[in-house]
Amino acid sequence: MKDRGEEEELSAILKTRFEKSMNRHKGLEWVKVEERLAANPKKLWSLNQMEQTGGEPDVVGYDISTDEFIFIDCSMESPKGRRSVCYDSQALQSRKENKPKNSAVGMATEMGIELLTEEQYLELQKLGDFDTKTSNWIETPEDIRKLGGALFCDRRYNNVFTYHNGAESYYAARGFRGLLKV
Repeated sequence: MKDRGEEEELSAILKTRFEKSMNRHKGLEWVKVEERLAANPKKLWSLNQMEQTGGEPDVVGYDISTDEFIFIDCSMESPKGRRSVCYDSQALQSRKENKPKNSAVGMATEMGIELLTEEQYLELQKLGDFDTKTSNWIETPEDIRKLGGALFCDRRYNNVFTYHNGAESYYAARGFRGLLKV
């Protein structure tokens, strides 16, 4: 991040979101999260990237085994700044025409975050009705990816679905959600 003012602005946004959505992180205190963020400027930079691309990151848990807070994009729909992407760089390179600007895995790597696993996506959906109009690429098992496929999820008909598609495909309403441990 460029300066202390930007850091303070982001911290204020994250604190407000944290306080408005206590159901996402019962038993956790903002003061402890804020201390951790202050000690990890690279993670703060990644959270800013999540925020700037429309992800609305929020704390959704705490991993006792690694002593880390877990942030996930909690925007109601797929983050606007991360849509119209294929799955990974291999898929991007395989397109001969009409290539998207980037891939989900590539963007996540650049931002310093991870794509959600299917399990993490299902856990997120317990916190609200996310992605009723959009969908998101999720981490795809290597055996599926080797065959050219990739997985994505969404919520329709009051249920969460996991689907498959060619990894090189991309759609205006498909993006990806990220996870960051701090």
